[in-house]
Amino acid sequence: MFPAILDLASLKAAYASGLSPLDLVEEVIRRRKRSDDPAIFITPTPDDDLRAAAKALTAQAPKPNSLPLWGIPFAVKDNIDVAGLPTTAACPAFAYYPDEDATVVARLRAAGGLVIGKANLDQFATGLNGTRSPHGAPRSVFDRDYVSGGSSSGSAVAVASGLASFALGTDTAGSGRVPAAFNNLVGIKPTPGLVPNVGVVPACRSVDVVTIFAATVGDGVAIRKVIEGHDAADPFSRKAAPASLPASGLRIGVLDGAEREFFGNRDVEALYDAAIERARTLGATIVPFDYAPFRQAAELLYNGPWVAERLAAVKDFLASNADDFDPTVRTIIEGAKTYDAVAAFEGRYKLETLRQKTRWEWEKADILMLPTSPTTYTVEEMIADPIVKNGHFGRYTNFVNLLDCAAIAVPAGFDANGHLPAGVTLIGPAFTDEALAPFADAMHRTLSAGMGRDRAATIPEASRVPPADDGSVPIVVVGAHLSGMPLNHELTSSGGYRLKTCRTAGDYRLFALPGTIPPKPGLLREPGFAGGGIEVEVWAVSPEAFGRFVQKIPAPLGIGKVTLDDGTAVSGFLCESHATTGAKDITEFGGWRNFIFATDATA
Repeated sequence: MFPAILDLASLKAAYASGLSPLDLVEEVIRRRKRSDDPAIFITPTPDDDLRAAAKALTAQAPKPNSLPLWGIPFAVKDNIDVAGLPTTAACPAFAYYPDEDATVVARLRAAGGLVIGKANLDQFATGLNGTRSPHGAPRSVFDRDYVSGGSSSGSAVAVASGLASFALGTDTAGSGRVPAAFNNLVGIKPTPGLVPNVGVVPACRSVDVVTIFAATVGDGVAIRKVIEGHDAADPFSRKAAPASLPASGLRIGVLDGAEREFFGNRDVEALYDAAIERARTLGATIVPFDYAPFRQAAELLYNGPWVAERLAAVKDFLASNADDFDPTVRTIIEGAKTYDAVAAFEGRYKLETLRQKTRWEWEKADILMLPTSPTTYTVEEMIADPIVKNGHFGRYTNFVNLLDCAAIAVPAGFDANGHLPAGVTLIGPAFTDEALAPFADAMHRTLSAGMGRDRAATIPEASRVPPADDGSVPIVVVGAHLSGMPLNHELTSSGGYRLKTCRTAGDYRLFALPGTIPPKPGLLREPGFAGGGIEVEVWAVSPEAFGRFVQKIPAPLGIGKVTLDDGTAVSGFLCESHATTGAKDITEFGGWRNFIFATDATA
């Protein structure tokens, strides 16, 4: 039985248990044929070619999971070269057959990945909605009346519908993030230059970025690590200069006041506010900031001379094949003819002025959290007003590459009717790609909204992104040191921060210890007891703070190894067994917080 969503952890576990890449390929072929969205692919990899690729892989590397992406199926946006398949950029007259894979595709194939096809897109990657293609408009996996987002439309739908484990997109204005939001996916948007663009049809060459759509942050990060790396053949490629973020007390900038614009979509606004609260519970400090200079920079991408880069990419083809363009795409690209060299320099000066203004805002926050898109529209609504409504999608995305940022888009839940999803994007300064990932993963895991179209799916523990190693010591707390409880300040005052909320293994009991001030529980392991585990929190503190903390713990409590529900053993509060004699067994409440609330309610 194959999972609905083909995440990396599930497939790697299946391969370890005996599944073959050929078995998986046959399932992908079946799913492609059963798909109710004919607009996902422009050129699917032919069935027999896909089978041959699986057989070649197992002949070359017979040991399961012996390559990082052994037997992992992926889709490629059709402005990225795949040798053997045409590159069309959703314009049939533009089609050519590349002799070589794009650098990113070559790296993925070398890692064991299997290309299942070239995915649909807004023509020449010009759009954020997915309707500007002669091959039709891919649809949201949750409602066929609604757009999938673009321009990487087919890439997102291929992953969200369970046809591919991940997909490559490109992102100039938000094309690797908006479709993720509309399809309950993660979108990894690397720092410009981190991933090479060799073999990619350019949109705006100076700000284009190859992106990844994935089911989880961990999957997306794993793929990014395969495709990143300097390539001298790309004049905009850069060697990574990893930047860190605070391991505790992360300051997150959020929208405030007049800059909060959702175009009447109160559901998306409510989901954004809920995401802010989830970030707060994860230990972040929420900081309102002025989005105005970022918004003004965003407006330059389509309402400034940068649109001339789109003309530069296709000027010769446009001169001879203007009638082969989608009418909206043609209007946008031909609009570049109104800009001259003077306008280009003036636009650059304006961008640098705005960059200086944004630096004041970056002084307030370590990262930003913005709605990925403030709203969504039906295909019919988008076609009726294609430029204005498309512009709404880019309100919070268009500035990111212009200002040299890294970004990870994560799901934010579903509207009040449980109908359509929305997303938020975490945005950091250049080369914070790795540092953003743990918090983005934590945000995704607090949501319980599944992966892609499978809203009931559980994010695999194997794909968890661990926090950066800052030398801190993890400690399990079970009672008065929990968030919001009377002694939590002993953790926070020394710089401690919460890593996660989870449960112990099932063989622990919890007791209310009599005569303790403030009231405290006792956690005791009882081998053979089959319970549901006790809810606990795992916090991180410095080694010095850990030592001071342990010295203050009064008997009969102490520190020992607590086994968690994922099998890991972490230092935490335990109780001497003699102290539980005559104490009230409160295991049935599942945790100290539930017991306290129940006691208060009946007092």
